[in-house]
Amino acid sequence: MSMTEANPPPDTRIGRLIAELGWTRSSYWLMSAFAATLFLLGTVWWPLAEEYLAMIDWSRPLWGQLDWLLIGVFFAMSLLIMAGADLKADVWILIVGLGGGLVIESWGTRTELWIYYTLERPPLWIIPAWPIASLSIDRLVRILNHLAPPLRRKAFPVLYWLILPLFYMLMLRFVWPTLDKPMTWAALLLSALLIASKNDNRMAVLTFAAGTGLGYFLERWGTTRLCWTYYTGQTPPLFAVLAHGMAALAFWRTVWLLKGLRSRASESGAALTRYLGRSRGLDRVYVDLRSLFTRTRR
Repeated sequence: MSMTEANPPPDTRIGRLIAELGWTRSSYWLMSAFAATLFLLGTVWWPLAEEYLAMIDWSRPLWGQLDWLLIGVFFAMSLLIMAGADLKADVWILIVGLGGGLVIESWGTRTELWIYYTLERPPLWIIPAWPIASLSIDRLVRILNHLAPPLRRKAFPVLYWLILPLFYMLMLRFVWPTLDKPMTWAALLLSALLIASKNDNRMAVLTFAAGTGLGYFLERWGTTRLCWTYYTGQTPPLFAVLAHGMAALAFWRTVWLLKGLRSRASESGAALTRYLGRSRGLDRVYVDLRSLFTRTRR
């Protein structure tokens, strides 16, 4: 669904604003699920929320103590996930983002490339952030695809083979201390296969750019608030920011592959149904001929 395929706007200012934002009926379902997830996380991990609230000095004005970066990130992501929402398409992004986030967090925390302040490896409360970020990146890619100028056909392949190999070299340097870990070798192999695989270069570059852009603000918040810390101590390291772009690219390719497999399975199922239909027709012909032959003999 495109960003403009929203419900018909009523003749009101609010209706026109909703149409401009690209909200659909699915948008409200997604936002409700997002709010419910936050409420669940706050309930299950209340000690963490209580610890965060304990940092507030109630003798000082609250306005100056608010985490405006966190509020801004949440506000932007909320608007993004609601824009042009379509549950049938978004469910694939949510599933892949959830599974991919769990894999990435498991790799990073178990190899101690980064450590969360709770020392969990990985903390389950951070996993839901990945599918929300994946949806936000999907919307950013649509915006970039609409705004990006129609460059020459060879421009995006050049950008692709300039950016991705440089990222891989940066990744190799960053994970070098953990080369004795099998999970690091798996991450390097998967990244190499993803880079070498056939891609829509334009969409791949835009996806990498969108993931990197959102990743900067997420990493900036997390590392400066000491929610997680990288072994280099940087706030944040360049690799961590670019890695969000690579993760977004991996998730996009996985969604594309899953949709392709589903389409092929549907085609195979339809072919099997047609074959079985013909088989039943042949069975009926056989029975009719056998019945006619039996009556003739009598």
